[in-house]
Amino acid sequence: MRATRRIAIAAGMVLASAMGAVSDDARIGVVAAENFYGDVARQLGGDHTAVISILNNRDQDPHLFETTPSIIRQTAAAGIVILNGAGYDPWMQKLLDAAPRPGRSVINVANILGKAAGDNPHLWFDPPTMPAVAKALATALWQADPEHKADYEARLNTFVASLSPLAKKIAEIRGKYGGVPVTATEPVFGYMADALKLQMRNERFQLAVMNETEPAARDLAAFENDLRTGKVKVLLYNNQVTDNLSSRLVDIARSANVAVVGISETQPAGVSFADWMLSELDALDKALQSSSK
Repeated sequence: MRATRRIAIAAGMVLASAMGAVSDDARIGVVAAENFYGDVARQLGGDHTAVISILNNRDQDPHLFETTPSIIRQTAAAGIVILNGAGYDPWMQKLLDAAPRPGRSVINVANILGKAAGDNPHLWFDPPTMPAVAKALATALWQADPEHKADYEARLNTFVASLSPLAKKIAEIRGKYGGVPVTATEPVFGYMADALKLQMRNERFQLAVMNETEPAARDLAAFENDLRTGKVKVLLYNNQVTDNLSSRLVDIARSANVAVVGISETQPAGVSFADWMLSELDALDKALQSSSK
C-alpha cells in the first residue's frame, strides 16, 4: 500500500510535464515493461514510434525492480503501454493507475493469452505469444495513427515472417530430442521446453522458486539425485539470478557431467527477439547433442 501511495505522489508531480512532452513529438510514445516487447514495438512502429523499454539490462534481476520518477514520467506520457502481466511486472499496473492518460492503449500480454497470476509468467518463451502480441500492437498503432495503417500492416507481416527460422529450429529440436528428460532451477524456459516436447522434471521445486518460497527438502533431494545419477541430460538455469541454491545445483550438475545451459529473462542488446530465441535454442541443441554421445 505504501509503495502504491509513493508512486501516486510522484506521478502527480511529473504528470503535467510528461503530458506536455507528448505534444512536442508527433511520434506515438510506446513504453514496454520488458525489452523483448519493446523490440517488437520498434520493429512494427519504425519511425512512427518512440519506444522505451523499462527492463533492458541483462545484469538486472527483473524480480528486484524498483521504479523511478523518470519511469513514471515516461509511462505517463505513453500512448501505448505493453506489460507482461500474470504477476511478473505488478509495478507496471501501479504506474498506470497512478498516472492515467485518456485514450492510452494498454496491451496486457497475459490477458491476451488467457493467463493469470499463479501461471508461469515467462510468456515470451511460448512460441504463440509474440505473434499474438504483434497483432494486438499493430492494431493499437493503426488505431492511433490511421494514416500509416498500411505501413504497420506491412511491418507486422515482416515481423511474423522473421519468426519462421525460430519455428523451424523448434521443430528440428523436437524431432531429435522430444521426450529427453531435462530439469531447471526455475520455470523460465518452461513454455519453450513444452513446445520442444522435452520431459521436464522437478517442477514442484521450480514452482517454489518462482513463488519465492523454500523448496521442500524432499524436492531438493530428488533434484540433486536426478543430477548425480544422470536421470536428466541438461540443467537449465536463470543466468540473471545468482543465489546459493542455484549455484549449488549448477556445481552438482557439472560435477556429474550433466550439460548446463544458462537462460536469460532479458533480451540482449543489439539483437532481435528472433535472434535471441535462436541463440538460446542453439545453446540447448548443442547441450542435448553433447549429452547424447
